Amino acid sequence: MALVTLVLLQLFVVAAGAHLLTSGLLDEREQDVAAPAKPPPVPVITASPVLAAGGSGPLPAKGTLAGRLTRALGDPALGGHVGAAVLDAQTGATLFGSGADTGITPASTTKLVTSVASLASLGPDARLSTRVVRGSSPGSIVLVGGGDPTLTARRPSGVPVYPQPASLVVLAQRTAQALKAAGTTKATVSYDDSLYTGPRTATTWKPNYVPEGSVAPVTALMADEGRVAPGSRQRVSDPSRAACTAFVSLLSKYGVSVSRSAGRSKAPAGAQEIARVESAPVYALVERALTLSDNDLAEALARQVALKEGRPASFDGAAEAVRQVLTRLKAAEGVQIFDGSGLSPKNRIAPASLARLVAVAVSPANPHLHPIVSGMPIAGFSGTLGHRFAKSDSAYGLIRAKTGTLDGVSALAGMTTTGDGRLVTFAFMADDVPPGWGKAEAALDRLAAAVAAS
Repeated sequence: MALVTLVLLQLFVVAAGAHLLTSGLLDEREQDVAAPAKPPPVPVITASPVLAAGGSGPLPAKGTLAGRLTRALGDPALGGHVGAAVLDAQTGATLFGSGADTGITPASTTKLVTSVASLASLGPDARLSTRVVRGSSPGSIVLVGGGDPTLTARRPSGVPVYPQPASLVVLAQRTAQALKAAGTTKATVSYDDSLYTGPRTATTWKPNYVPEGSVAPVTALMADEGRVAPGSRQRVSDPSRAACTAFVSLLSKYGVSVSRSAGRSKAPAGAQEIARVESAPVYALVERALTLSDNDLAEALARQVALKEGRPASFDGAAEAVRQVLTRLKAAEGVQIFDGSGLSPKNRIAPASLARLVAVAVSPANPHLHPIVSGMPIAGFSGTLGHRFAKSDSAYGLIRAKTGTLDGVSALAGMTTTGDGRLVTFAFMADDVPPGWGKAEAALDRLAAAVAAS
């Protein structure tokens, strides 16, 4: 009961004071819950004290839990290929399983995999840098992308947002100040986005993802996630070039004229740095990626894992690196991914593997992974669960989970406490869902609610 009380206190804080920043998609197909273009800031409530405070109530009766879930899994809205797993977070013991070890298309629940790997490999306090360095010829400078898709070209509004993004405006100001201090008021500008390699879209993606605005071409340099304008769904075809164009325009406003834009080039080795801006720390980026189901950010995080693990920063390299990290965590079994966002319909994750991964993340032994918990949407309150779970539902506010939605796919994976205060993790997944928007999601919510009520 102490755990439930603490959870409720946190949820009242969130309900009273928070709306979530949304500059990206909430899920691959969850466009009906998009937030306003200029949302207010959101305080994120860290889950660590709650995890330390309890979650060790008695285990639910397996027979009762099995009966409730078996009936709910038979809902025709879930189609003919459904998997489920419920685990005790403390011991990892299986409390319920049905098709739990069979790989199922995970959709955006893949972001749980990417996020765990990011925190474990990069560390929660790492940041992504966007820099300006001197070029190889006099008067030339190079804008160097560090893989931060949250870099924004918006002018500071004075209203704080969470997480606070790095600013292209600030980078242009700092660059202009440094150049003028050195007696330079004219420059030739090029850009370096060579940090990432390989194709900009995955071969396993459907060709309509970029045109419909689900994701931008993945590049190491972009502003506002490659959107045509902040808040727009439409993406530019070349995010790197668009970011450089915006930077050049800003430089001229701060007293540096650009004689020529030289396009893409490689920054000289050991080039002098003129200015830089840095992203929010990885823990905050993970929270954003999970709460908003941010595809662009998830792909960027996967590539950062590849770089840290000594792999090429490509789709293939990122998938290999993520698996490498999961292997160290003893959580790689049953996980096969081809991207970081979950847009690939070829990804396969077993429900037991996903529930086990959440258990690893919530463990008091892994405090560096706890941003997974604070980042997962809260039932009825935030992110992609903000419009789900009725207020009258007993599970309202008591479930943290990541959603996943693609054509014919619906998934929900996360954690909750039982009626007696036992912390459990779960994964419910279906990838043969018949047409009917919202029906499968409601069926998954009923499954999660049954766990919370057990």
